[in-house]
Amino acid sequence: MELHRDYPNLLFKKHWKLRELDLIRVGQCISLLKAINNTPIMPKYYSELMQVALIKGAQSTTAIEGNTLTDEDISRLRDGQKLPPSIEYQGKEVQNILEAFDVLLLETIFENKEQLVTKELLLRFHQMVGKDLGEHFGAIPGRFRETDVIVGTYRCPDYRDIPFLVERYCAFLRDTFRYEDGEQKFSDLFIEAIVAHVYLEWIHPFGDGNGRTGRLIEFYILSRGGNPDITLHILSNYYNLTRPEYYRQLDKAFQTRDLSEFIAYALVGFRDGLQQILEKIQFSQLAMTWQRYVYDKFDSVEGQKEVFKRKRTFALEIPIDKKFTKEEIPNLNIALARLYSNISEKTLERDINELIDLEILKQEDGKYFANISALNRMIAKRKGLLIKN
Repeated sequence: MELHRDYPNLLFKKHWKLRELDLIRVGQCISLLKAINNTPIMPKYYSELMQVALIKGAQSTTAIEGNTLTDEDISRLRDGQKLPPSIEYQGKEVQNILEAFDVLLLETIFENKEQLVTKELLLRFHQMVGKDLGEHFGAIPGRFRETDVIVGTYRCPDYRDIPFLVERYCAFLRDTFRYEDGEQKFSDLFIEAIVAHVYLEWIHPFGDGNGRTGRLIEFYILSRGGNPDITLHILSNYYNLTRPEYYRQLDKAFQTRDLSEFIAYALVGFRDGLQQILEKIQFSQLAMTWQRYVYDKFDSVEGQKEVFKRKRTFALEIPIDKKFTKEEIPNLNIALARLYSNISEKTLERDINELIDLEILKQEDGKYFANISALNRMIAKRKGLLIKN
């Protein structure tokens, strides 16, 4: 087929290379993914991480396109609350992404309905993105554009070339990354996700929603490849947090016809996001270990049932990540407020002193805090830092 214009950025060739530093970061990502996959997460903490992943992913990918809803707005939306009429359409934009996430997670994780990137898949994802947005969506959901467009200074491909370019795009992803062979390495699936996203931006097959559709394809490929569900929001969140750099890298890749630096940029964000998630998981493990420590300490405590229960509840409800004064204790959380609402200050002081004696609480500079340093005896001993990043 003879194209109506030349598109030197749409080479449909492997125009990228991983440098030595990139390969190191790939190895770091693999190690972090293994640690996340192999670390049990209690249902409460998993639910919290999953909520953050979904909300952050939806907020970030729509914020890049100008949506102004906050995480708190989206949380309220998830809880069934309504938004003011003036921004209802923004809520619908976000709701579409959240519903798309739910559908794709169901298909890739629980139903094994994994498939290659095809024209039909792109149209389906675009339909998800633009569903019921009416005049707030500058395209017909699930249909390629039929007019020429310019985005900023970028002259998008002639609309008459879209079907052929999409056909080549899908064949390129299929033949280059060979997902159907069942032997994709992490580096292959990660690069496929990036390439699929960037190329879709360049082809710009839709009148509106190209960015959201491209990032949804990226989400899908990462999920299809076996990445944990709580990590799939990382790239969208990173792009949003570094938005000027995101656009700069997209433009640079276009100008140089080389995706190497965009891949390197994405790898840094993905690795750092994995590290943050692992730290949250480790914190949840610390919280569970702390609870076990408290229960063990109270195995040797005797006293009246109600008094015993009050002190143990106090110990279990102490936040393990902050310091507090005696006066602040009833305001730390609802459980402690209920516990000490009708208890005298003298009784509170006695409880505090007994928890200090049990090595559950520590005091420093007039403030109290959980004695989590006592858990150090449960950590493998080492001399210095033998492993450095």
